Amino acid sequence: MKHKRPNQRRHQFAAFHQLCNLIPPFLVSKVALKIGVTKLCRSFSAWSHVVAMLYAQMTHSIGLNDLCDSLGLHSGPLSTIRGATAPKRNTLSHANAGRDAAVAETLFWSVLEHLGKLQPGFVGGKHWGRLRRFRRAVHAVDSTVIQLVANCMSWAKHRRRKAAAKLHMRLNLKSLLPQCAIIKSASEHDNTRAIEICADLQEGEIVIFDKAYVWFLHLWQLAERGVFWVSRPKDNLDYRVKRRRIRKATGKIVRDDEIVLQGPKSKRGYPGVLRRVVALVILDGVEQEMVFLTNNLTWSAQTIADLYRCRWEIEIFFRQIKQTLQLRDFLGNSQNAVRWQIWTALLLYLLLRFAAFLSSWPCAFTRLWAICRSLTWNKIDLVVLLRSYGTAGMRRRLRVEPYLGYLPGFEPVL
Repeated sequence: MKHKRPNQRRHQFAAFHQLCNLIPPFLVSKVALKIGVTKLCRSFSAWSHVVAMLYAQMTHSIGLNDLCDSLGLHSGPLSTIRGATAPKRNTLSHANAGRDAAVAETLFWSVLEHLGKLQPGFVGGKHWGRLRRFRRAVHAVDSTVIQLVANCMSWAKHRRRKAAAKLHMRLNLKSLLPQCAIIKSASEHDNTRAIEICADLQEGEIVIFDKAYVWFLHLWQLAERGVFWVSRPKDNLDYRVKRRRIRKATGKIVRDDEIVLQGPKSKRGYPGVLRRVVALVILDGVEQEMVFLTNNLTWSAQTIADLYRCRWEIEIFFRQIKQTLQLRDFLGNSQNAVRWQIWTALLLYLLLRFAAFLSSWPCAFTRLWAICRSLTWNKIDLVVLLRSYGTAGMRRRLRVEPYLGYLPGFEPVL
């Protein structure tokens, strides 16, 4: 059987240029003017800075010389991207350290809002799998640690010989797009950012997080706002069973109880009734008991277990961006430079996902990024090319692949 050749239709712009064109014209300059960084590095505009950092993510540049030399060699096609210029090494280093990373952060949310207006289905997402029964938004909250070099980045030290930044994220599980993100040092505990991450949740929405985010004062605030949450309790939870909803195990559900907290501090933080569900789940091929905690008293016990299982999607999201985008070799040692690189990584992820949405891309995100990287300066219509990939009859949803193949002993540390 002959394989269908991808449709390589010519385009007036290179593939990287097409991705950059998804950012509205003059948006970067407006954001820079609003934040007040226009006077810094006048020879190197904010737009050129954003394009350079996106290129670093696309090509996995491992240093300033690597990035600046590559952009300099392609200064011709680079200048067609709304007049972007190739920086010198010291110029880019000074911009990463001095130009406020709030430019990249604000730009990310502005582009997300813009693309949502162009294609409402992109941001809204689709009902799939276990989430098909829920009409309101379902969010997952978690954090990931991004390793840094301890002897160069003292601001991020959280152990004697380790330094890292922590990315707190709230992910919409229907669109698989970030809804809130905070970048801080890894020395902070997860629940210290829980209130900020969940600040704009609306009544009726659902949020899922692991036991690291269990802070009963915050959970009570969510319950009073009408937000439903699902989590796992800590092992030393002090509680009293108020009512047993089932008398004996039914299927995979071992227990389903309504409880009240007993500890003085916990009871003062959450004075209401909670629901504790014990279910049998398969972990690493072995069936084990797992305990879930929620403030919803009407869902079935199996629904609560299924909801928590969907939390794995945010773990896959973190693996995706770490396995594809440049979040290992950083172009600067300051906190501002690290934030610039992380926010531009999320921005490139957003642009690639939008190209996947326009082309109904059915394969893995890793393959999508690899194809776009190989076509960086090729003048091929990216959307038409991506639309011609895949197999007939495949389900049109961007697949996720949490694991890639590595030689034993060479697996990446995530």
